[in-house]
Amino acid sequence: MANIHDVARVAGVSISTVSYALSGKRSIAESTRRRIDDAVLQLDYRPNAGARMLKGTRTNILALSAPLHAGTYAPAHMTFVLSIVTAARKYDYDVLLLTQDEATSGLRRVARSSLVDGIILLDVSTVDVRTDLVRELGLPAAVVGIPRDTTGLTCVDLDFEEAGAMSIRRLAGQGHTAIGLLGQAPLVYERGSNFPARFRDGFLAEAERLGVTVGFVPSDEDAVGVRNAFDALSASVPDMTAVVLNSNESVQVALLELLRTRGVSVPGDLSLISACSSFDTTHFDPPLDVIPLPADLSCTRAIELTMAQLAGDVDPHVELIEPSYVELGSTANRT
Repeated sequence: MANIHDVARVAGVSISTVSYALSGKRSIAESTRRRIDDAVLQLDYRPNAGARMLKGTRTNILALSAPLHAGTYAPAHMTFVLSIVTAARKYDYDVLLLTQDEATSGLRRVARSSLVDGIILLDVSTVDVRTDLVRELGLPAAVVGIPRDTTGLTCVDLDFEEAGAMSIRRLAGQGHTAIGLLGQAPLVYERGSNFPARFRDGFLAEAERLGVTVGFVPSDEDAVGVRNAFDALSASVPDMTAVVLNSNESVQVALLELLRTRGVSVPGDLSLISACSSFDTTHFDPPLDVIPLPADLSCTRAIELTMAQLAGDVDPHVELIEPSYVELGSTANRT
């Protein structure tokens, strides 16, 4: 691979002159610039990221901040990461993945080194220090998620509040009047992750509006934790005939196994909905109705919005993706 020394040799100039031509820091003779340009083409020389940024061109790299917290569910996390990478490649962009839990240092480092053209934030908390840093840095950026303060941010996400309301409307329309919500692990709510709380709040608000009795219990992911959470939910809603699962795949698999061992049929005895799930529920026994979490839609849109900011064509705003319902036979009418 050619380097700046090769360009200087072929063009018959000093290395510093090549550097000036690439950075535009000093004026040089037009004939000299042409010789350097010809040498660059002849050698297929590609300046490093720093040199390109000095010249004011793009690096074609995006920083993806996707911190791995304690309790992060890796399969869902990586589904979003892969969706971002796939969407970025359509614009000939590569992605620099930043996974450290201390989220701001990596972002500040790559921004100061002029290594990236823009930033994508995943797994944002309701109050997230990364959003303040994004405002400070001034780079094109998109947030997949909705923090409490969206001022000056471009955000896109599934409408989790509407998804929570949708699950209540579906079951209430079938005659269910006592419904449980089995949530994410307690640690997820404690650290302020935005989407589980938004779903829970939409669920509870719609239940109150419709006069439906509900209960909410977070669940750890091991079999004992799922059993304890389900028993606590059953105790809080004694006449419960339906449960909404806003939880990870392992929790839903464990619950189905628990119900089988107890002789509880789905949907005959208990209706179930898998809500905001990034995984396939058709392979469950039985398959579960699902409100999908469309990682490809939100991540593709985040990349589109970042590209639009690079072109100067979009102002900060919030976009919500309308949820959909996929019926697979795991809910039933109550007579």
